[in-house]
Amino acid sequence: MNDFFAHETAVIDAGARIGSGTKIWHFSHVMPGAKIGEKCNLGQNVFIAEGVVLGNNVKIQNNVSVYAGVTCADDVFLGPSCVFTNVLNPRSAVNRRGAYLQTRVGQGATIGANATIICGNDIGKYAFIGAGAVVTKAVPDYALSVGNPARQIGWMSAAGGRLEFDAAGKAVCALSGEEYILEENKVRRLV
Repeated sequence: MNDFFAHETAVIDAGARIGSGTKIWHFSHVMPGAKIGEKCNLGQNVFIAEGVVLGNNVKIQNNVSVYAGVTCADDVFLGPSCVFTNVLNPRSAVNRRGAYLQTRVGQGATIGANATIICGNDIGKYAFIGAGAVVTKAVPDYALSVGNPARQIGWMSAAGGRLEFDAAGKAVCALSGEEYILEENKVRRLV
């Protein structure tokens, strides 16, 4: 007995590991060897390749393909039609399966609709990638990055609020009231 939900049109290959409470919706496909955590939600037409690892509570919107080499930590949000690549120089006539680059998406990160993540570029925890951005380099924790190519324009809190740091390098999230410190171009949340 499965302790996850898969719509009748979803294809779950033997050897895929899926955590309890996860929901997999219409026309989605999970390959063998994929590992999906608990309480995830995979929208319509989502593809999860062999070797992909998704943490707990990962939300994937419609029309997203997560290719081999991608790992998403807990609480990651992947917006509609966002894209991951796994080879830098693909050619139809050249097999580069052994050349897949790793991409790690940190805890609580958000990747907006139609954003493209070029392989080998990690996304930091609680980073926020704006809709349509093209990420061509690593994104730090809590960074807000937009555009093509993506460039950092600010900082975001774990709750998804824009952080405005004062001259002393302190900020308070307007959504959660949590305090943050900016030191040497790195953000950390005070506990």
